[in-house]
Amino acid sequence: MRKKALWTLGLVAAGLLLAACAPNAGQDTLQPVGDVAKQQKDLFVPVFWVAVGVFVIVQGGILYIALRFRHRKGRDVMPRQTHGNTRLEIGWTIAPAVVLAVVMVPTVSLIWELARPPEDGALNITVEGYQWWWGFSYPDEDMVTDWDRPITIADTMVVPTGRDVYLSLEARGGGAQDANGDPDFQVIHSFWVPQLFGKQDVVPNRTNHIQFRVDEAGTYTGQCAEFCGLQHGRMKLEVVALDPAEWEAWVENQQTLAPRPTDPLARQGEELFLNPLSDGRGACTACHAVGDAGGAAAPNLSHFADPAHTCFAGCNWSTEDREALAAWLANPDAEKLGSKMPDYQLTDEEIDALVAYLYSLT
Repeated sequence: MRKKALWTLGLVAAGLLLAACAPNAGQDTLQPVGDVAKQQKDLFVPVFWVAVGVFVIVQGGILYIALRFRHRKGRDVMPRQTHGNTRLEIGWTIAPAVVLAVVMVPTVSLIWELARPPEDGALNITVEGYQWWWGFSYPDEDMVTDWDRPITIADTMVVPTGRDVYLSLEARGGGAQDANGDPDFQVIHSFWVPQLFGKQDVVPNRTNHIQFRVDEAGTYTGQCAEFCGLQHGRMKLEVVALDPAEWEAWVENQQTLAPRPTDPLARQGEELFLNPLSDGRGACTACHAVGDAGGAAAPNLSHFADPAHTCFAGCNWSTEDREALAAWLANPDAEKLGSKMPDYQLTDEEIDALVAYLYSLT
């Protein structure tokens, strides 16, 4: 029985160890790319080994005592009872205090350092947490569009390499607002891109901040790390870091309207998108915006097919996946249960036209 129990425990431990392995895992805090993530890793590693040392000493002592002084057959005499040991009690009071002090000094120092606003020249981005997707707007004066609004995108946050970025985190609820302008369904989110920075809560009626810098161009994945409702697990995002030349080109493109489509099917989709649907089914622009037309309750689609816009619908599908986009338009709730996007009962022809139009928005 003992051997069977040991084998079972061994197999369970091996299964848990293997379950933790993943090829090309994008959300790895131990492979930092930005300066903030590197600082956080440099703090985490020594603190981790201190915790490992404490665990080994405490648990090792418990196991030793449990085995060394366990009850044995033939030993019916009660062992000598000890009531307190002043030296030990002083020791195990001082030792944890010293350990905590050693850990506290670099931890508090880094917290203060990361809490300081960056110097002039940082890129400001407002991160808006909705149910269940992320919106990003760029409020700096040099990031204003031709229609006099900040560059606004969804699901994919685009940043330049080698430049400080300062995020302002705000909770926006489900996207709709009441008569007083207050967002509905306000809940707490947590914004997290492991390779770039640690978690920060996104709290209603409060603005929290994150500062970071990306050293290498690439795409980095993140997610909401605070349970926020039915589709919390599918509230993801991607950060696309561009080199300076690509960044300037991206900004210039975002500041102008996408050219009007020339393809007949895409033109038909444009008419469907910008005008109320037949039979009183509603209008896409009631929630979505393209340029200066439309609302702000749902993702801004002004440049939906831009190469840097890598995913949509909470980053659950690649922007290149036309079939996924068609399925999403056909019945959003079937693809993402609880979605705030209504089902407008679109026909196959209308869906094909809208897909063609969205892919013309480069």
